[in-house]
Amino acid sequence: MPATGSAPTPVNPRSRVLVASLVGTTIEFYDFYIYATAAVLVFPELFFPDSDPTTALLSSFAVFGAAMVARPVGAVVFGHLGDRLGRKKTLVVSLLTMGVATFLIGVLPTYAQAGWVATALLVLMRLAQGFALGGEWSGAALVATENAPSGKRALYGTFPQLGAPLGFIIGNGLFLAMGALLPSAAGADPSQPSDAFLVWGWRVPFLFSAVMVAIGLWVRSRLVESEVFTRTRAAGGVRRLPLATVVRDHGRQLVLGTFIMLATYVLFYLMTTFSLSYGRAAKDAAVPGLGYGYTTFVLMLIFGVLFFAAFTLVSGPLADRYGRRTTLILTTSAIVVFGLVWAPLIGLGTFGVVLWLVLGFTLMGLTFGPMGALLPELFPTSVRYTGSGISYNVSSILGAAVAPFIAVALWEAGDGSPRLVGLYLSAMALLTLIALLLGKETRHVSLDEGEAAPAGDPAPAVTAPRES
Repeated sequence: MPATGSAPTPVNPRSRVLVASLVGTTIEFYDFYIYATAAVLVFPELFFPDSDPTTALLSSFAVFGAAMVARPVGAVVFGHLGDRLGRKKTLVVSLLTMGVATFLIGVLPTYAQAGWVATALLVLMRLAQGFALGGEWSGAALVATENAPSGKRALYGTFPQLGAPLGFIIGNGLFLAMGALLPSAAGADPSQPSDAFLVWGWRVPFLFSAVMVAIGLWVRSRLVESEVFTRTRAAGGVRRLPLATVVRDHGRQLVLGTFIMLATYVLFYLMTTFSLSYGRAAKDAAVPGLGYGYTTFVLMLIFGVLFFAAFTLVSGPLADRYGRRTTLILTTSAIVVFGLVWAPLIGLGTFGVVLWLVLGFTLMGLTFGPMGALLPELFPTSVRYTGSGISYNVSSILGAAVAPFIAVALWEAGDGSPRLVGLYLSAMALLTLIALLLGKETRHVSLDEGEAAPAGDPAPAVTAPRES
């Protein structure tokens, strides 16, 4: 006899939730970081050859920052789709958009081949990357947190965050491999890429993204929609214009979320994009740096990023136990102090530089990890994709879009000393600290209603998904 009653609602196994939230952001951040590496290593020469070295580097960083401007636009568009149509479909489209843009960068002509058209095409592809990433992060964070078991939202929220260090390691590891296969000629500056690398070697990481995107699309196609969103849609809670609703009813959360992310963005892009320029600059250059070869310094960076990954995972249980706000207040206070000791640390030689990288990336993990839970918890289900995405990506303009550019200017103003760059980081961290002090703890917020659950109840909002 056939069973009676309605069929049970499909749920995502925990393993699938974690893998889908991790693999997509790993690919998206990989795509983003290989551009950042190329922006320092080869793009100044390939796309801005008529400028002096500093101007070419700043121009390359300006194109890098252009993507940050596109990210809020992507957050609005993908947020609208995600809040109206669902998280799964939107995440597939954002990943595909990023993959196509990255692959096309790998086949672009250079300035020597197409003049200003080549530079314009690079800017266009970079804008497409930023547009796609604007919709990726918030969707991945929602997949993780809306499917999380009770009391473990921050832990689950660290898995999309873990995509940042993993993408960095994979992307830079591939650049290192290409550099080893195509080394500089004997007697040439080992910190500079070889002719073969400039001709075609740099393209390989961009073309390889097509393989990674195919894997990511397969994983995400197997997801089912989160129960939280499904219940909201069934109850008629979907908003016709999520953007209008979030601006009208949740403007304070948008502003606080934006500034809560600020120190995280500034710290990350200083420790990766700027530090790669500073670490490779010769000690006797017009604007002196640390004088390391490319391979040596990238290996040092990857070593530091291992701490980023480890402490991203550590931050989840801490934020679940002690609260997102408390964890971030302590971490942000440490970032303020860290910015003040940049010059003394780096002045200790190689040991000091490694310690600087380890401390910076440790703090990065502790501040970035809890964001996967905190920002979504600021908004109700009907506007969560839009609200968290806008906060996360508007902060990218205030932080990441200008951080490398400002850092290079301060580096020049300090005649090669990083002291002013560290002070800039401390100032941005103070703004984040103020936002955290003005905000409230979100650990007990129910994702179903978007309002506080009874005190002592660690967010019983979501039915725990089945184990796979």
